[in-house]
Amino acid sequence: MKDGTFTADRLLALYGRVAEAEDAIPRLRRFVLDLAVRGKLVEQDPSDEPAAELLKRIAKEKARLVKAKVIRKPRDTVTLEADDLPFPLPRGWTWTQIGQLGVISPRNEADDDSEASFVPMPLIAAEYGVANGQEARPWGEIKKGYTHFAEGDVGLAKITPCFENGKSTVFRGLIGGIGAGTTELHIVRPIFVDADYILLFLKCPHFIETGIPKMTGTAGQKRVPTEYFTSSPFPLPPLAEQRRIVAKVDELMALCDQLQAARAGREGVRDRLTAATLARLTAPETDAETFPTHARFALQTLPTLTTRAGQIKTLRQTILNLAVRGKLVTQDAGDEPINATLAKALARRAALVRAKKVRLKKLDGYDDLAVDAALPPSWTVERLGNLVDPENTISYGVLVPGNEVPDGIPFVRAQDLALTGHPDRPNKTIDPEIERPYARTRLRGGEILVCVVGSIGKLGIVPQSWAGANIARAVARIMPIPEISQEYLLLVLRGEPAQTYFTETTRTLAQPTLNVGLIEQTPIPLPPLAEQRRIVARVDALMALCDQLESSLTTAATTRSRLLDALLHEALNGAAA
Repeated sequence: MKDGTFTADRLLALYGRVAEAEDAIPRLRRFVLDLAVRGKLVEQDPSDEPAAELLKRIAKEKARLVKAKVIRKPRDTVTLEADDLPFPLPRGWTWTQIGQLGVISPRNEADDDSEASFVPMPLIAAEYGVANGQEARPWGEIKKGYTHFAEGDVGLAKITPCFENGKSTVFRGLIGGIGAGTTELHIVRPIFVDADYILLFLKCPHFIETGIPKMTGTAGQKRVPTEYFTSSPFPLPPLAEQRRIVAKVDELMALCDQLQAARAGREGVRDRLTAATLARLTAPETDAETFPTHARFALQTLPTLTTRAGQIKTLRQTILNLAVRGKLVTQDAGDEPINATLAKALARRAALVRAKKVRLKKLDGYDDLAVDAALPPSWTVERLGNLVDPENTISYGVLVPGNEVPDGIPFVRAQDLALTGHPDRPNKTIDPEIERPYARTRLRGGEILVCVVGSIGKLGIVPQSWAGANIARAVARIMPIPEISQEYLLLVLRGEPAQTYFTETTRTLAQPTLNVGLIEQTPIPLPPLAEQRRIVARVDALMALCDQLESSLTTAATTRSRLLDALLHEALNGAAA
């Protein structure tokens, strides 16, 4: 900013160039705060009392309060060295420290039965301009064991992650003018300094980012040291300019609120259009004649509507749902009927039962399968248990694997399940003696795996490099018969109907658990085998388009983020905005 100011028009111009960046508005909010404490948000006025003179008045008042025994003599603050000062200040400003600007950790005096405000950490906002909440409590209940503050005091959350998130406030509207709250607060009671200016400094990126490495304590319980709060370099403008800065920040933050609301409105419209487009594809009344028209419209429209990864996830799920409802490819009367194909598999199973090589399972002794009337006539619905290798039924693996054993048997856990991008081998190996009784679930490569404890329904494919590994109790193995396409079966299991079935049949024990017997009852919609293969090919092609769309979104997001970085750097360093 060549004239040292940053106007609403400049903010709008900057936003107009980066509006589609995902974090544009939060970044602009932080940028406004950064400009504010560097003296680049409003013009300086030579007639203002210099900050150095303000400091003298503050020191004189603190000395008077100490002499009158209103406050205790403050601790000495750390001397600031030239190397400690992070950026140059405008004329009339001076570097100081919060410890010089008021009373640190003040105490309140009041009758025990008088009402006061209690402010726990959840009632302190991270966002600039959001007032603290409060609860009414008798002062006698909260005066001990809590941090004290009064009307107009400034509080900073000192514990992780509250500090990193920007939790700080000017306490206002306190009952009886006083309050107490969580012990995890640093408090300053300002003297002749605008409390809101101190607050915007505590929320500015420089103060937070510089403070994070200085936090002390264990990883899960770090705190901002008192010395950092009281003695960090603090850029102090003249009091009149402080007030102009706060007013300008409020103005620009209100503009950011408007931009955020407008953006939410645009995204809401996009989401509704996307949902309507997908609904046209999945509506039960969509017939074979109208579906191609809807599909072409969707493929032409969705790339322009899709701006977030979550929308692509919805598109992928829609593709899967269409695939298993017979709406993704045309039916061919020349295909071998699926019932004829399944008859071969069932005859083979019956022969194995007669030869006593496998046990007879009464898979059809449950409630009748619900068949979707909208499925094509050439389709059928069969239970998953009738579609797996009868000599390798659905099974989960090792109950108690024991500790890691170097050079042991590779061991597949729920966190290892993936459809692509597998490592050469699972991360854990177990004792061969523990694994030996579970030879039935030893993997060959190519099996479908499903998580049955915890992350119910998570799916994976076994790469050939994992042959010889075994699976955990939380994982079930599915080996389909050759009369159906394994790739098609995987699409069905990924689809919303199967995933909903898994969720609804899960029992909640120590952890959510899906029984193998219930997995066997999963209804699987089946087209002719030739159509299964056509569906898989079509899904692969559409998922590749989704991959391209996702990649283009990632590239665009990276480009926008870099542009935003460059523009903010340019504006911050005084170039033309």
